[in-house]
Amino acid sequence: MATFTREEIEHLADLARIALTDEEITRMQSELNAVADAIDEVQKVATDDVPPTANPVPLEAYLRPDVAVTPLTQEEALAGAPATDQGMFVAPQILGE
Repeated sequence: MATFTREEIEHLADLARIALTDEEITRMQSELNAVADAIDEVQKVATDDVPPTANPVPLEAYLRPDVAVTPLTQEEALAGAPATDQGMFVAPQILGE
C-alpha cells in the first residue's frame, strides 16, 4: 500500500512549479493515496494467466478506399453560397476592422 507523504506532495508541487495551499496539499495527498490504493487492488487481481488488455473491444480502423476523384469547380463550390464576390465566399465581418 503506497502512501504519499505531505513532504512528497510538496516536492512534486515544487517540481511542477505549482503553489499549493495547506488545504490543497491535504486534499491532494488524500486523492493520490486513493489512486495508489486503487492501483494496488488492480495489481492484486491481475495474474499471469490474464493477458494485458488496452481495450476490451477489438478496434479496427474502418477506412474508405483512397480513390482519386475530380474536384469541384469553383462555380460548383460556390453554387450553394448565399453570397459571393469575385469568385469567393462572402461572410459577415467579425473582427471589426
